[in-house]
Amino acid sequence: MKKLVVIVVLLLSVNSFAQILDPINWTTDVKKISDSEYELIAIANIDTKWHLYSQTVPEGGPMPTIFSFVSNGHYLKKGNTKEEEGVTVDDPTFNMKVKYFETKTEFKQRIKLKKKPPFNIEAEIEYMVCDDKQCIMPEPENLSFSIQ
Repeated sequence: MKKLVVIVVLLLSVNSFAQILDPINWTTDVKKISDSEYELIAIANIDTKWHLYSQTVPEGGPMPTIFSFVSNGHYLKKGNTKEEEGVTVDDPTFNMKVKYFETKTEFKQRIKLKKKPPFNIEAEIEYMVCDDKQCIMPEPENLSFSIQ
């Protein structure tokens, strides 16, 4: 019985430790371009030694960063989500050139309003982050953009 209790405690400890690892902190901002156009900005603050992959990576490479905006009839997306320049390297883990971001980066999505503010736009982001020892794919993050 004691062995069973020890095993359960160890498993819970490992699970708790794994949940602590969260190398990206996401925040949002909104920039008004005109009365009918806004820019949604997703900001990734990346812990030291970690990197976040681009939205476009070669097939067979790491998981790309993926934005899914929830349609609510209040807006239309204008084009694709833009990203900053980042760093492109020959990645020995994936044996290919990949683009990633370090420290901090922003992703921007232009929208055209179909209805007058105020309202919120919800989005989900899936991503992969790596350091020199490991890669993780955290649970998808939910982002909210407040249109005023």
